[in-house]
Amino acid sequence: MRIYLVGGAVRDRLLNIRGKDRDYCVEGATPEDLLRLGYRQVGHDFPVFIHPKTGEEYALCRTERKNGHGYNGFVCDFSPAISITEDLKRRDLTINAIAEDENGNLVDPLNGARDIANRILRHAGPAFSEDPLRVLRLARFYARFFRMGFRVAPETELLCTEMAASGELKSLTPERIWLETEKALNTDNPEQYFMFLENTGALKWVMPDVAALADIPEPPDFHPEGTVFSHTMLTLREISRITGNPVTRFAMLTHDFGKLETPPESYPRHEKHTERGASRIRAMAQALKIPSVYRDFAVKISENHSYTHLNSKNPALLDRVFLRMGGYKQPENIFILAECLAADFRGRDKKTPRHFTQSYNLVYLFTQARKITPGPVIRDGFQGAEIQEELSRRRQKVIAAGQEWLKKFWKEQGISEDLF
Repeated sequence: MRIYLVGGAVRDRLLNIRGKDRDYCVEGATPEDLLRLGYRQVGHDFPVFIHPKTGEEYALCRTERKNGHGYNGFVCDFSPAISITEDLKRRDLTINAIAEDENGNLVDPLNGARDIANRILRHAGPAFSEDPLRVLRLARFYARFFRMGFRVAPETELLCTEMAASGELKSLTPERIWLETEKALNTDNPEQYFMFLENTGALKWVMPDVAALADIPEPPDFHPEGTVFSHTMLTLREISRITGNPVTRFAMLTHDFGKLETPPESYPRHEKHTERGASRIRAMAQALKIPSVYRDFAVKISENHSYTHLNSKNPALLDRVFLRMGGYKQPENIFILAECLAADFRGRDKKTPRHFTQSYNLVYLFTQARKITPGPVIRDGFQGAEIQEELSRRRQKVIAAGQEWLKKFWKEQGISEDLF
């Protein structure tokens, strides 16, 4: 029996980055051998065992044979005669098909270490095309390692395009699509995940509404990037520079879904698109079984992400924005909205003014409105529904005063509201 460290742990060590998990592959053993040693078995299709002391995962060397559609359509063989080399050759990418023995020696039958050095993501072999989930996994690795200079090998991108064209991605379950997507949202460049899937034709099978954004034009004077998809990807890039929160990043992925509802005769203008996106977001969340925390916050951002002329907006409208965002109970929601406004503004192929003041303006106006609390209103004798009405009236009054102060302040700084 020979034990090898495999997969991501070896890859990450070669990249000099700290990996989270250490997985092992066992050559020349049977399930009974590991059970006698005290390992605990989990799974039956291809047995995985938990080490009795470390809790780390140990899998028997295995090969897989395609016998159906989708990523579940495989028969696994895990006999003791299967070598570590055979096991590695069935993996997804060459960079993940490297093992390390107990003496630190590498087993690298597909030259994965060379591809790591050259920053290439390459499919391990013909078996890649048998599992449609690998297209999403590749896209996720691309998003994760994009900042390190990794690129997808041309022949691998072509293979993904052919797999998408075959329609087999239809067999992916919502749970698996969301699992890979959520992981991608936690990478440094999540926009690359969606861009790769769009470039290969895979996105329309897994997130059709996101893919459909590529067919929606934007006003060229404000969005020279051309389409809502291009703007969304730039916005996702910008929000990912601001925050690592995947919930906020998902909100920016869907923030312009309302533009999907614009009548074609109105292109390229998208009036009232902030009012139209909620149903699309909820439908996608239901289809992909996306957790409610993502869905609900995405709806909030979709409905409230307008930043133009904040200092001139009706105070009653701003008070409603603060209420819809849940800001008076969860003030952090307004700060996150401010981050999203900045990302939305920066997410375009256009030279922007050096200063973007609207995120500051929003937070300032909110902090003024938040100073108005129910206590003094109640002490002044208001009761029942009158309390909320009076709260709103007083908040609108301080918002209006705050707007006038901001106009004067930015004028003194030489920054005009007309910039936005």
